[in-house]
Amino acid sequence: MIRPALTLSLQFARDDLPRAHRAQLPRHRVARWIRAALEAPAEITVRVVGTDEARALNRDFRGKDHATNVLTFDYSHAPQVHADLVLCADVVEAEARAQSRPLEAHYAHLLIHGTLHAQGHDHARDDEAERMEARESELMRALGFADPYSS
Repeated sequence: MIRPALTLSLQFARDDLPRAHRAQLPRHRVARWIRAALEAPAEITVRVVGTDEARALNRDFRGKDHATNVLTFDYSHAPQVHADLVLCADVVEAEARAQSRPLEAHYAHLLIHGTLHAQGHDHARDDEAERMEARESELMRALGFADPYSS
C-alpha cells in the first residue's frame, strides 16, 4: 500500500530528555507511525517537550492549566495536512507506566491519535469517539502493537 507523502520535522525541546525516550523515537519510527494514520500528504512537526512547556501550551490554547500527553495544532486538512504535534515526555512516561504499556507503544499510539486529529478526526461525541478509537486500534494492531483500548 502506498502511503501519502510526509515531510517530518522531529524536535526534542528538552536537553535532559532521558535516553529511553530518544531511543523510542528515532525519526524512521516516528515517520512510520504517522504515515500509517495519514489519509493525505502532510507536513508535520513533532515536538517532544517537558511538563512546563506542555502545561503552558495547554493553558494558552485550550484553557486547561495542566500538562497533557499530546496536543495537536492543525492548520490545514486538505489538500495537504499541516500540523504540529506536541508530546509531553513526562506525561507519556507516567501514563505508559500506569497502564503497564511499553513506552514505545504509548508514543506510537499518541502519534497516531494526534495525526488523526490533524486530519479533522475528533472524539468529542460518543459516535466520533467510537470511530476514532476503532481506527486507532486497527492502526496499532497493523503496526504490531497491542490494542491501546483493551484492558
